[in-house]
Amino acid sequence: MTDSVLSCAADPMGAAIYDFHKNGKADVLRVFSSQFEEDEIPVADLFREFEDMPELEQVALEMASGKILDVGAGSGCHSMALMEMGKKVKAIDISPLSVLVMKDRGVDASQVNFYDKSYSERFDTVLMLMNGTGIIGRIENIPAFFERLKNLLKPGGCLLMDSSDLRYLFEEEDGSLLIDLADDYYGQLDYQMEYVGAVDKELDGVKGEPFDWLYLDFDSLAFYAEECGFKVELIAEGEHYDYLAKLTINQQ
Repeated sequence: MTDSVLSCAADPMGAAIYDFHKNGKADVLRVFSSQFEEDEIPVADLFREFEDMPELEQVALEMASGKILDVGAGSGCHSMALMEMGKKVKAIDISPLSVLVMKDRGVDASQVNFYDKSYSERFDTVLMLMNGTGIIGRIENIPAFFERLKNLLKPGGCLLMDSSDLRYLFEEEDGSLLIDLADDYYGQLDYQMEYVGAVDKELDGVKGEPFDWLYLDFDSLAFYAEECGFKVELIAEGEHYDYLAKLTINQQ
């Protein structure tokens, strides 16, 4: 876990977002992992409107209130939806190109790492969507994550976060799980991204460094959050092991 930000030369997602914003189209954002086969992220999906968002994201945006922080905001689609609702929102991302795009789209955005303690504003709602638990990276980072969250929330404030339980990837036909209990937690993945085929050739072939990403099932999230002094509420569940949770600091 680090509190650093990216450079343009190591910002493949930002390159894809910038290319799409500037040219109206983008090519392939490739995703690699040592655990799974190569995948792709449709860049146009990162610019979706409210009506095209999954229901869990729509519920989170409707619930968000007061002064809102959109963490890992990407193209700013969630921030823009909040702005259209008349809500006050600030966006942060470690990607310089994403922040450039967000500012061009009228979002109050800054290149800031969530873990950077010098960023000291406090918010009524912290929003982490599109697998918000991913920013934790690894199980052992959970205490540091919640400690940082305490410093960003106003009294009575909340975190709205979504994630998925990846157990379905390990289920047998009889419903049993084929998981090695001696191995790392099954939702703990490593990723690397590369943007290829850019319309803007200066952005073509931008490849990022490997990073850790955590998919955390709700029961595990609740267990760790309560250990760290947070109350957890399951707000909604999706159709495929995904969920939206609300976390508030336990006042007891």
